[in-house]
Amino acid sequence: MKLTKQGHASVRLEREGRTLVIDPGGFSEPDAAVGAEAVLVTHEHPDHFDEQRLRAALEANPAAEIWTLRSVAEQLSAAFPGRVHTVGHGDAFEAAGFAVEVHGELHAVIHPDLPRITNVGFLVDGAEGAVFHPGDALTVPGRAVETLLLPLQAPWSKLSEVVDYVREVAPRRAYDVHDGLLADPGFQVYGRMLGPAGPGIGDTEHVRLAPGQSARV
Repeated sequence: MKLTKQGHASVRLEREGRTLVIDPGGFSEPDAAVGAEAVLVTHEHPDHFDEQRLRAALEANPAAEIWTLRSVAEQLSAAFPGRVHTVGHGDAFEAAGFAVEVHGELHAVIHPDLPRITNVGFLVDGAEGAVFHPGDALTVPGRAVETLLLPLQAPWSKLSEVVDYVREVAPRRAYDVHDGLLADPGFQVYGRMLGPAGPGIGDTEHVRLAPGQSARV
């Protein structure tokens, strides 16, 4: 399949003329979800869930559907009956021809004073070489992952956790997502730490795609 990095946490997956988009939030392109047959949303934070972007996608394509957790689905279901599906940990479904599994339940801890919200990760086409988007959590799906969409930087993470997460999942490759708050010096620091000069992430290849760049996975 073709994987295209969109702004911040959003990616577009395309195969055989069908398109699936994950997390077209407020830091991604205004048309990030347009043209998608299926959209997956990991949680309700605005950098992952932007209601206007999703409405634009559903209105542009009457066949488009969304799979997400309850907190997001409740905001869209009434306007698009039958097209917004609520999912949770352990669920499996097909969307735009892609097999999808749901893993995880909670957002990572930002601070003990802030209540934790729900968060799910999506494992796409696990039988053929999985692509895993964990949303805002360091969820280990418990099965082989070919391509990890790695949350590079966030208020809830630190470098040691990012490194250890890659080591534990042990994917063939890790593509950065959740990097919209970084400037070039930050990319250089993270690239060095996740590269040969850093503490080490095993045999995983670490790759940064700029928004709009694509790769075959």
